[in-house]
Amino acid sequence: MIELVPFTIDHAGELISTIKDEKMLLQFAGPAYHFPLTKEQLEVDLSDENRTLFRIIEKETQNVIGHSQIFLKENSFLLGRILIWDENNRGKGFGKKIVQKLLDYGFSHFDKQTGELNVYDWNKGAIECYKKVGFELDPNVTSKVNIDNETWLSLNMKIDKNTFELSKS
Repeated sequence: MIELVPFTIDHAGELISTIKDEKMLLQFAGPAYHFPLTKEQLEVDLSDENRTLFRIIEKETQNVIGHSQIFLKENSFLLGRILIWDENNRGKGFGKKIVQKLLDYGFSHFDKQTGELNVYDWNKGAIECYKKVGFELDPNVTSKVNIDNETWLSLNMKIDKNTFELSKS
């Protein structure tokens, strides 16, 4: 259904063109990037040896449908910057498949027992998607960001390797 392929700086334009406003960038990338997204910001991620960036390809059509990253932490790896570009492709199961592919990659390429991600508390669809894969909320890890007189609460979710392997069978 989907395939993860390496993202290079040559692909920056297609990603940048999908980020329409500051809120979309914050939802997609958290507070690390600043609007407008630039090639230089992406080059920083590409030069970070602890980050792996992907384009998401829909196998049947070979169309690029999104972007994602894995960030190595000391004791885990963090799935992040997951974006399905076209809203018409959301709600079709791509999110679950993308997260499963990222976890497969993370657990097979890195010596880590835990995968994690962060999601804003109002993004109920994403939270449900992550729960279906086996992620659980970690109530001890939260953070807040402010945008346009709103406060967004970021939640952390974790999955251990054994839970993920069992969910695949």
